[in-house]
Amino acid sequence: MPTPIRVRFAPSPTGYLHIGGVRTALYNWVFARQQGGRMILRVEDTDQERSTDEAIGWILDGLTWLGLDWDEGPIRQSDRFDLYNEHIDRLLTEGKAYRCYCTTEELEVNRKTAILKGTAAKYSGKCRDLKEDERKGEYTIRFRAPQEGQIFVDDMIRGMVMFDEDQMDDLIIRRSDGSPTYNLTVVVDDALMDITHVIRGEDHLSNTPRQIQLYQALGYEIPRFGHMSLILGPDREKLSKRHGAAAVDEFKAMGYMPEAIINYLVRLGWSYEEQEIFSIEEIIKLWSMDDQRKSPSVFDHDKLQWLNGQWMKIIPPEEIARRLVPFLEKEGLGRDDLDMEWLTQVVLTLRERSTTLVQMAQKAEFYFRELTYEPEPAQKFLTPEIEPLLGKAEAFINTVAPFDHETLHTEIKAWLEGEGLKLKALAQPLRIALTYSKDSPGLFEVMEVLGKESTLKRIEKAREWIGAKA
Repeated sequence: MPTPIRVRFAPSPTGYLHIGGVRTALYNWVFARQQGGRMILRVEDTDQERSTDEAIGWILDGLTWLGLDWDEGPIRQSDRFDLYNEHIDRLLTEGKAYRCYCTTEELEVNRKTAILKGTAAKYSGKCRDLKEDERKGEYTIRFRAPQEGQIFVDDMIRGMVMFDEDQMDDLIIRRSDGSPTYNLTVVVDDALMDITHVIRGEDHLSNTPRQIQLYQALGYEIPRFGHMSLILGPDREKLSKRHGAAAVDEFKAMGYMPEAIINYLVRLGWSYEEQEIFSIEEIIKLWSMDDQRKSPSVFDHDKLQWLNGQWMKIIPPEEIARRLVPFLEKEGLGRDDLDMEWLTQVVLTLRERSTTLVQMAQKAEFYFRELTYEPEPAQKFLTPEIEPLLGKAEAFINTVAPFDHETLHTEIKAWLEGEGLKLKALAQPLRIALTYSKDSPGLFEVMEVLGKESTLKRIEKAREWIGAKA
């Protein structure tokens, strides 16, 4: 019977959930769902100074918003220190680790000397075989790394990668304050949690041979590794805040769809024919570890915004309306008596012209309250010459029934033809009267959503504005 697939997402809670971390979580999640496996959420909070409960909350909220659920956890490493120390003590007893009494200053001199000699900037091994009377002062615990031979990693994305053991450092596995360090805790947890596949960023590739040595020293089975290409900014440097939004919370606040973010991130390093838009069901069906690109991917905010606009058209308008409510509230447009059916109609008029929920909420403002006319189009189209036609239009529109966009279009066009006019004679003045702008959704769709009463009221206001200006 094959071993059940078990993967993990193991963020450090030192800040918001970064977009690079999301892609790591996504690839692990998709792989687990494809293989009928399980994903474990592990919080790597051994750095007690920088880790916070608030950051853990941000990570959990971000994953939940994106729909990346987990099967076990969250498991906090800070609750497992006794377990790590048992393993460290075992390595000490077996002579596979030792106490290092070197000071920070000595280590810095050692590092600079190695650089000047052109050798690997690793620990000199000074404390490997100290005599009893030489063991004085504070100490760390170092792993006694094998120094002969080679380590081969059959990486699922990069293929076979080789490391020389004589380049391996004697890693500190317990700090002088008694806390265990990253490489040790990761190995112990992955082994005891029966992790079969470790899928993570390329920046962790250099940790892999060190961790393999620890697996071997502890007698644990080594998992399969897969190291994804990095995500870069437009300047080809690793993606960070200086490139714009880089955290999930920022994209959420900007009005992006979780479906669009998942769709975009899965495409960073993977493609399937010419397809651009993928549902989560399609991703689970089509994504393959074998098709991952080794080269870095550049994060393109414009491409993500375009994709978000596509998803705003795909997601049912009722759902977009529900998601739009908090963004309307931020714009001061919230109402206790908001009619969701009416708001869905608003969404239908705006979604072809919006790429984020923030943008849609801003474009929706004219539906909710009276605004100031845009100066230039108002001066051009709301003139004394057009006022009589607006007056006739107001009277005619009052007779149209039913008050839907198709009937309005047909009836107003026919009425204007009877007046010897084309629709363009009235369209822009009417658009400005109703939306306060020359750039708006379809005129008759707007009239339907506004309703007869508001439509007539706004035409009357425009006529009054023309009169006051004259």
